[in-house]
Amino acid sequence: MLPLVEVIATELSIKPEQVQNTLDLWQQGATIPFIARYRKEKTGNLDETQLRNLIDRYQYLTELSDRQRVIIESIRSQNRLTAHLEAQINNCWQKSTLEDLYLPYKPKRRTKATIAREKGLTELAEQIKTQKIKDLTTLAQNYCYSHKLDLTATEALQGVADLIAEEISEKSQLRSYLRDYLSEKAQLSTTIKPEYPEGSTKYEMYRQFQISIRKVSPHQVLAIFRGENEGILTLQLEYDKDVIITELCSREIKTKEKELREFYQKIIVDSFKRLIEPSIVREIRAELKNWADLASIETFASNLRELLLAPPAGMKPTLAIDPGLRTGCKVVVLSETGKLSAYEVIYPHLGEAKRQQASQKIKEIFNKYNIELVAIGNGTASRETEKFITETISDLPTKPQIVIVNESGASVYSASDLARAEFPDLDVTIRGAISIGRRLQDPLAELVKIEPKSIGVGQYQHDVDQKLLKKKLAETVESCVNYVGVDLNTASAELLSYVSGITPTLANNIVKYRDSNGPFVNRQQLLKVPKLGNKAFEQAAGFLRIRDGENPLDNTAVHPESYPIATRILNSLNIPLLEMSQYSTKLPQIDIKELVTKDVGLPTLEDILQELAKPGRDPRSQFQRVNFKSGVEKLEDLVRGMELEGIVTNVVNFGAFVDIGVHQDGLVHISQLANHFVRDIHEVVKVGQIVRVRVLEVNLDLRRISLTMKCD
Repeated sequence: MLPLVEVIATELSIKPEQVQNTLDLWQQGATIPFIARYRKEKTGNLDETQLRNLIDRYQYLTELSDRQRVIIESIRSQNRLTAHLEAQINNCWQKSTLEDLYLPYKPKRRTKATIAREKGLTELAEQIKTQKIKDLTTLAQNYCYSHKLDLTATEALQGVADLIAEEISEKSQLRSYLRDYLSEKAQLSTTIKPEYPEGSTKYEMYRQFQISIRKVSPHQVLAIFRGENEGILTLQLEYDKDVIITELCSREIKTKEKELREFYQKIIVDSFKRLIEPSIVREIRAELKNWADLASIETFASNLRELLLAPPAGMKPTLAIDPGLRTGCKVVVLSETGKLSAYEVIYPHLGEAKRQQASQKIKEIFNKYNIELVAIGNGTASRETEKFITETISDLPTKPQIVIVNESGASVYSASDLARAEFPDLDVTIRGAISIGRRLQDPLAELVKIEPKSIGVGQYQHDVDQKLLKKKLAETVESCVNYVGVDLNTASAELLSYVSGITPTLANNIVKYRDSNGPFVNRQQLLKVPKLGNKAFEQAAGFLRIRDGENPLDNTAVHPESYPIATRILNSLNIPLLEMSQYSTKLPQIDIKELVTKDVGLPTLEDILQELAKPGRDPRSQFQRVNFKSGVEKLEDLVRGMELEGIVTNVVNFGAFVDIGVHQDGLVHISQLANHFVRDIHEVVKVGQIVRVRVLEVNLDLRRISLTMKCD
C-alpha cells in the first residue's frame, strides 16, 4: 500500500516532505493559521487553503484506510480473500469504488439470491454461467432430479436468474460504468404536482424543467431538492435505458445460443431495474447534493470572509442608531473603545414637535461626546433617519461621517445570551443599536459574536450539510481573526477564542486576568494567565497585539521567537527599537539573504522586514462609504435606466444582491455583471464592494428590482 503521504503529495502536486512536515506540526497541536504564518520553511510556503486541503484529504484517506482494513478482515474471515483482491482494495482511494469492491462480500439481508442458494441452486448457476449450455430446461430438470430438489425446472431457472442477477449487480466495473454514464448523460427533469396550480408556488420555473446533470447549477440542485422535500416538486433522472441495457448485454453475454441469450437478457434487465438502477440513482443524487452543498458552503464562506474583513471605520466616538418610525429611533453613544456611554430613544418621524425634540437631543449628544462617526442601521426608516441627521448637524463646523450599516444579524446578537450577559439591564433594541455602531467601528470584532449562519450572506444554508457548514464557517472566522490580529487589551472573549491556540476557557481567563490586573504591557505576561502554558503561548502570541506596550515588537506580527533576529536587523541599521517606526525607509537597504540560517529562512525574514516597516498595520483595506442617491428612498422612487451607487450585500451562484438604499436589495443577475462572459462570479464582485448599477426593471407587486452592471 502506498503511504498516505505519497498519495497526498501526488494528488496535490507538492513534495512528500511538505506533506509530512505539515502533518507532523498538525499532529503536535499546531493550528493551520500558525503553520501558515510561522512555519513557512517547514511547509515550503504552503498557504492556508493548501494546508486545509492537505489536512482534509489526510482525514479522508485515514478514514478510507481504516475502512480498507475492516473490509480486508471481513473478506479474509470468509476465506474469500485473494492476493489480487487485496491489492485492489489497498490501492483504492475513493470510497464509492472501495464499497463497490466490497459489495459481493458484504453481509446482506435475506434476498432472492439468498433463497436460491438455500435451495441448493449455486452449482446449477455455475454451470449456466459457463454459457455453454444448449438446453436450459433439460439441464434444470436433470439437476433437480440428481440433487433431489423439490423444484420444477422453471422454479430452478428462476432461482438461478436471481443468483446471477445479484452477481451482475455487484460487479464493480459495471457499477463504475453506470455511475460514469449517468453522471455524463442523465437529465434532471422536474414537474410541479397537479394540486399546485400555476403561479401558486415559488418553484414555478421548475414546473416543466429539464437540464443536463453536467450543466445544472448548485443553487438549482438545492432549490429542486427543497421543493421535493416540501412535497411540491417531483424529480426524475432521465436517461436512455436501452443504451445501458445494450452495453450490459454486450459485456455479459458471450454465447450465440438463442435460448441462453434470451435467458441472460431477461436477467440483465431484472438486475438493472431491480438492483442496480435504484442504488446508482441514490448514489448520483447523493453526489449531486454533496457537490451542491460544497459549492454553496464555499460561496457562503467566501462571502463571510469579505464581510469579516470589511474595512473598519476606526475606533472613534460613534453615534449609532437603530431607526424606526412609530417605535422611534434607538440611539446609543459608543466611546473610541466601543464602550457604551449613553442611550436614548427619539421620535423624529412622528410630527414636527417630536422632530424638534429629537433634533435638540442629537445636538446635545454631539456637543457632549465629540462624535466622529454616525452609524445608521439599514432597516425601516434608515434613509429618512439619515436625512434627519444630515439636516440636524448641517451647521456643525466639523461634520462626522454618516454611514448606513447593514444590520443583518444585529437582532440575533441583541437577543443572545452573550448580549444579555454584556448588557443585562438594556432592552434588546438598544443592544441592537450597540451592535450596529460597533460593526462600523470594527466589523470583525463585532461580527464574531454572531452565529455566522445568521449574518445573511449564504445561499440555502439551511438545506446544506450542517456539520460541514459549521466547520467551514468556523475555519473562515478563525482565518480572518488571525489574519488581522487581535488587540489583547480590548478584545472580547468571543474574539480571543478564535485566536490560534486560545480555547474559550483560555479566552475567558485572559479577560479575567486583564480585568483584575489592568492592561497587558508585554506578551510574556500571557504566561501568567491561568492554564495558558508554553504551547498555547507559542500558537497565540504572534497574533495578539499590544499597543503602546513596553516592546514595539509586541504590536506587530513578529513572533516572540523571532525577536532576536528582528533586533539584529534593527541593530545592523542603527535603528533604536523604540523608534523603529520612524526609520522604515532604511529597511530596504538590508540584504536579508545574508541573515538566512538553517532555522530562519527567507520567507520568515521577509515577513519580519514587512512588519518592521509598518508596525501595527491593519491588513484590511481603506474604509469607504456608499453614497446612496438623494431622493431615492423607496421602491416607488426607482425609474428604469436610473444610475445608482450601491453596496453588494450577498453573492450567490446566479448573481449579486445590491443595497441601493430603498429597503429592498436589487439583483444583478450573473449575465448582467459585465459585458463579457462571467465564469466565476467572485472574480467580478464581492460582499461589501461598492458598485455602480443601472435599474433594468422594478416589479412593485413582487417587490423585486433587476439591476445591471454592464456598460451602456
